[in-house]
Amino acid sequence: MNALASRRRALRWFTGAGTAAMLAACDSGNGGSSATVASATPTPSSSPTPTPSPTPTPTSGGNCVVDPTETNGPYPADGTNTSSGLTSNALTAGNIVRSDIRPSFIGSATTVAAGVQLTLTLTVVDVNTGCAPLAGYAVYIWHCDRNGKYSLYDLPGESYLRGVGVTDANGQVTFTTIFPGCYAGRWPHIHFEVFSSLATATSGRYATLISQLAMPAAACSTVYASASGYSSSLGNLSGVSIARDNVFGDNSAAQIAQQTPAISGSVDTGYTATAVIGIAR
Repeated sequence: MNALASRRRALRWFTGAGTAAMLAACDSGNGGSSATVASATPTPSSSPTPTPSPTPTPTSGGNCVVDPTETNGPYPADGTNTSSGLTSNALTAGNIVRSDIRPSFIGSATTVAAGVQLTLTLTVVDVNTGCAPLAGYAVYIWHCDRNGKYSLYDLPGESYLRGVGVTDANGQVTFTTIFPGCYAGRWPHIHFEVFSSLATATSGRYATLISQLAMPAAACSTVYASASGYSSSLGNLSGVSIARDNVFGDNSAAQIAQQTPAISGSVDTGYTATAVIGIAR
């Protein structure tokens, strides 16, 4: 890991080759701003770090489905799109691997995103082997802040609410973040990309799966109505639904159920959420 961290520090930001089109069509709502870039486009290792082989431990009941592929939207900072003609890639930052994604971590910014705390545990499983856990997979998550703004785009000086974790022997990775806000035209959500190893997590182009989590409706209503700073989200929530959402709207009931985290807690104490991510290997 020390060697990998050194390699990542050397690769921090880069200018993407060519001009990539912004994927705004499916994830509208906010304008883009320039993000810091560096010099060279990294490529994945020709011999990716082997995935460890834990003893298979199926999820409860062995029930899981393949998560649908969804857009990474216009704000991924994964090297696949541009903002004001520049390409940003947080995946090459040396300190992108972190469990608490609330603080900004790139450059001199150290702002901590305000909002209701959310502890999110994701379990990555192989649907072709009875939902057995997949260890050693890298998961990159990102989402908007409580005002519906994205770091490195709407807020080019900030890099909060982005981070990578590596699954353990149980296929699990946990992040500490905030409950995301709701902006006009989209159901509240969290983006994620899954990579077969940390070594391959250098660009969204190498992701095994790109998808999104749909925040539970009851929790959204509670947080937006009673937590400080979420007032704009409450109005935006009233104008959207999962059924009409341009990302989740065409998914099956089983897919939506898996994409919606199970959640418990309160505004005062914070929320704990869990979700399964199904991959077909």
